[in-house]
Amino acid sequence: QVSMKGYFNPSKVSCHHLLAASIIIAQATQVKMMLRALLLIAACASSANAFVPAAPNARSPATTSSQLQAVAIETTKIDDLIQANSATIKELSAIAPDFADIDLLRFALGFDTKQEAAASLKESVAYRAGSGKEIVEAAQKAYAAAISDGGWNNDIVRDMAPHASMINKFITEKNIISVSTKEGDLVYIIRASLIDDKKLMQTVSVKQMGDFFMYVKEIHNLVANARSRQNGRLSQVIFANDIKGVRKPPDAKFSKALTESSNQYSKLYPSLAGPTMITNLPFVLQAFVGLIKPLFPKVVQDRLKFVRAPVLGAQTDLTPIARDPATKKAFLNEIEKLLR
Repeated sequence: QVSMKGYFNPSKVSCHHLLAASIIIAQATQVKMMLRALLLIAACASSANAFVPAAPNARSPATTSSQLQAVAIETTKIDDLIQANSATIKELSAIAPDFADIDLLRFALGFDTKQEAAASLKESVAYRAGSGKEIVEAAQKAYAAAISDGGWNNDIVRDMAPHASMINKFITEKNIISVSTKEGDLVYIIRASLIDDKKLMQTVSVKQMGDFFMYVKEIHNLVANARSRQNGRLSQVIFANDIKGVRKPPDAKFSKALTESSNQYSKLYPSLAGPTMITNLPFVLQAFVGLIKPLFPKVVQDRLKFVRAPVLGAQTDLTPIARDPATKKAFLNEIEKLLR
């Protein structure tokens, strides 16, 4: 037996020792809670629940994308990608003849093998004809209405979302917004600490929240594909998950809705997600980055960045980035530098 004598003598423990011990315990507890929160925010990265502004008119040169490195050519030009993957696209079209080339291209690029791509495409076809039919059709109608005047009416898309009357009270431009890069990619910013997920999940069920998330994914897909056709460049969704203010893990039911919807993301919407940034990580967690990254799904790890974003961090909420042109420009410049 190993004696503990000398290691812990209650008579010799001072208030300073107790204070130091309590600080260590508190920090360990905070780290544990923050790790749990980060894992759920990773799910949120696949379920970013905000909508999109009108597409920019700027046309960008071809750039390299980490999402496409499995392909023989390093480009985001649509025509080049379709030509390079024409054989796979032809095979996939037999499974989903109603899918456009750009949809089939995303499946061709999103998997290591044709068999995996085909299996996921079959799942997507089944989803669109079955359990996801109403959600997909609602998103398509909302998208058509939002662009009917030549611009983008975000209120229409928000109001036509499943269970919008309940959910939109909690999901606002204070906590989740979207902006567009000059290249035409979508940047979705999430300030998780400003979502009152507990009250939200007292208002809606896990299924209702999941329906909302899946609706948003379809909106993302429609917008990204439209921009890809317009610019001739494959558009993606860049996620900026701001950790500022996170002190506790998400509500269990909210977490379940996020996880269930995110599990479908890479299969139903491959090659849509771009880089994922975890921004403004608290000092107490910065030393744990090497341990945190392996906790994320492999598909997220490959495009994951832990970065400081001072412009984003300086905002009390996300409204200035959405409303103030100068703040928005400063944020987009910051994002551009962080992605280099």
